[in-house]
Amino acid sequence: MKKQLNFFAVIFGMLLAVISVHGQDPNFSQWFSTPLYYNPAYAGINTGLRARFLFRDQWPNLPVDFKSYYFSADLGDRRLPGSGGLGLVVESDNQGIAFIHDLSIGLNISVRIPITANVVSQVGIKAAVVQKSVNYDELVFTDALSAQYGNIYQTSFVPPDAGKKVFPDFGAGGILQFSNEPGNIAGTLGFGVDHIFKPDESFLSMGSAPLPRKYVAHADFVISAGGGTSSGYYGSNNDEELKINPGIIYQNQSNLNALQAGLNLLKYNIYLGAWYKSTMKDIPSSAITLLAGYRYSFAPDMNIKFMYSYDLQISGALQGMGGAHEISLILEFDKLSLFGGGGGGGGFSVPGAAHSRGGGYTPLECPSFY
Repeated sequence: MKKQLNFFAVIFGMLLAVISVHGQDPNFSQWFSTPLYYNPAYAGINTGLRARFLFRDQWPNLPVDFKSYYFSADLGDRRLPGSGGLGLVVESDNQGIAFIHDLSIGLNISVRIPITANVVSQVGIKAAVVQKSVNYDELVFTDALSAQYGNIYQTSFVPPDAGKKVFPDFGAGGILQFSNEPGNIAGTLGFGVDHIFKPDESFLSMGSAPLPRKYVAHADFVISAGGGTSSGYYGSNNDEELKINPGIIYQNQSNLNALQAGLNLLKYNIYLGAWYKSTMKDIPSSAITLLAGYRYSFAPDMNIKFMYSYDLQISGALQGMGGAHEISLILEFDKLSLFGGGGGGGGFSVPGAAHSRGGGYTPLECPSFY
């Protein structure tokens, strides 16, 4: 019974900690598998349709539920107005304590701005509707606790009528994408801001809880090495070049700063990666993310990718919580289009833009690392 009382005390203490600080967004280790979540300018960055699914289970050793679910689909079609793309993002998050649950559904729109033959920029905006809910029945209050028997009394707490909060949310971002003339080195630089108007997520009418803005800066590069070819049928091409993808992402939201840096490798359709994560707060914590995955191609322009990653906590107060598991599934249809502008054709063009071998893609329209 003493253990049960200690359990309730821990839960209540964690609840007080959550109430006393501003909320922060979930942070995915596979940020490269959830690009629209961090920057709406990623919508339609490559031609065709991409659908992404991701599940994250954080701190599985805790007796509470911290799980996140992500889905996005974006279409890049160079005959769309603005020659950019459209994207849909659905994100669901369980914050564990009191079964606090967030559901966000957002629409992303981007505009593509060619600069030179090998430099392109995209700007994008996000408009979303967010529903936040809480289950007060799962809370334990001190007046319901017995020092000997634990949670046996009826609490005097009267929950408010509103168990849900619905509000609009907006974000924006920009991306600069570049490539050398052969197309064997490409890079992306970007910056995004979410919760621009700091929407109120408080359940109580007599108070307010503005959601802090989140600022994101990111960069990554794709380097093709070796003597293979980067334009072939991935499901049957055993001479594919080794692709090296180093990257970095920095996030700031309220009193939380998070940095993640590392690289992924792709060879023979197999992904391997290692990343270092650091969360800079009052008590800093660090983790190593290890990743493995596989890509299978049904056709030259149709791929399915599966990735698994695990966060190994190496410092901070969260050691022993079980780290975090992430599973992602990505579907790609590179030539799918609505207006005949898929596969790198149509839309805005830049004089002198070179086409890569095998399929009519310019270097900047080649399928991305993911």
